[in-house]
Amino acid sequence: MTAEIRWFWSRLNANYWFYPALFSLGAALLAFATIWLDRHGVSEALSATDWLIPARPDGASNMLTVIAGSMIGVASTVFSITIAAVAYASGNYGPRLLTNFMEDRGNQLSLATFIATFVYAVIVLRSVRAEDEAPGIFAAEASGLPGFVPQLSLLVAFGLMALSVGTLVYFLNHIPASIRINAVLKGIGARLLDDIVAAYPDAANGHEQPAAPAGQPIHAEGTGYVMLIDFDAIAKAAAEHDVTVALEVRTGDFVHAGVALARVCNGQAEAELSGRLRDAFSLGAWRTAEQDPQFLIDELVEIGLRALSPGINDPFTAITSLHWLAAATAELGQRDLTQRPGGKDDRHERVIPLPDGFDHFVERGFGAMRGAVAGNRIAALVMLDCLRNSAVPIVQQSRRDLLRREGERMFEQAQLALKGPDFADVEARYIAFGRSFVADRTPEAG
Repeated sequence: MTAEIRWFWSRLNANYWFYPALFSLGAALLAFATIWLDRHGVSEALSATDWLIPARPDGASNMLTVIAGSMIGVASTVFSITIAAVAYASGNYGPRLLTNFMEDRGNQLSLATFIATFVYAVIVLRSVRAEDEAPGIFAAEASGLPGFVPQLSLLVAFGLMALSVGTLVYFLNHIPASIRINAVLKGIGARLLDDIVAAYPDAANGHEQPAAPAGQPIHAEGTGYVMLIDFDAIAKAAAEHDVTVALEVRTGDFVHAGVALARVCNGQAEAELSGRLRDAFSLGAWRTAEQDPQFLIDELVEIGLRALSPGINDPFTAITSLHWLAAATAELGQRDLTQRPGGKDDRHERVIPLPDGFDHFVERGFGAMRGAVAGNRIAALVMLDCLRNSAVPIVQQSRRDLLRREGERMFEQAQLALKGPDFADVEARYIAFGRSFVADRTPEAG
């Protein structure tokens, strides 16, 4: 699959309407299939069995009407509850989290189940024939029963109703659980760790990605956030024109007309090549986590900063954000941050991504929270512990020094924001923090 197809699929199943539409289509096909089976003898066979009491047309119509009406009512209620939960979460945790809740599979599949049951019941209801209606070509005409009742279709409708009841119970538990802040942070942090492993699969080798050589810039002609970079298309164009392309932006950066997207090194940026390179950058109105682990770091930071704001004053939520940032920082510190988009073949070596050093990620996470954390005694103590714990599995001394320096900068900020016993506690923890880095300095880490 190309990058465009992967992007299209990820955006398609992230839309709230996709699974309801897909399930509705499947329910319609299932309804036509079961009605066809009923018309060709299955209904007659089920009516003749001893274990099943066959339904009559009036009873079948009433049951299907109740199922259809209740399911569309439940679907409306579920949608209203979801919107209320989304509004609460985005208002308290940040508007960027709206995408996380819209992509929640539990919400999507719950709504899809109710709508699919409704569609199935309505289609089956259309096939029920009362006693005074001609049965036409239905096989049930020979069964001696008045009218026509699709017995198999009715049994499947009961099964879908039971499934919908179970889904409703699940949904009523899932919604309050999904908006709990610890669950929200766990979802972001776990996805961030997975994205780091996928983006940087190799262990740290002690080297950062070198800067690319100078070249002729390719300027953007549109405006928006870089939502996707098709590295395969860039590599193919570079190989065909025998050039090297160095990127000037990352996924998630905002660009407008005149901003350099890339530079063509060791060659000329011809018109055809420039057009192909511009087409490899998909621009949109918002950022997403696709190809952009920094977006998830920003979400953790945003939740932490909101929690530490005077209006909310919830340091324990900020502490949870710091814990997940520490886990992500420790993972980044153990990995080779040289990006190799699309593989290691010669064609992809012609694409040089914008380098992301370890210092960039430390500043993006802990650095962005430093000012707010320094003004809160509880959060400041925890941040020193998080920086210390992040450094434990990291071997490279230069990266450990960056974490130590970040602790020093936070302490310098705390000197301006705290005083009295609060500052004394932070100062004592900072002294222990500095000693731990000295004690852990080994020949392997040096």
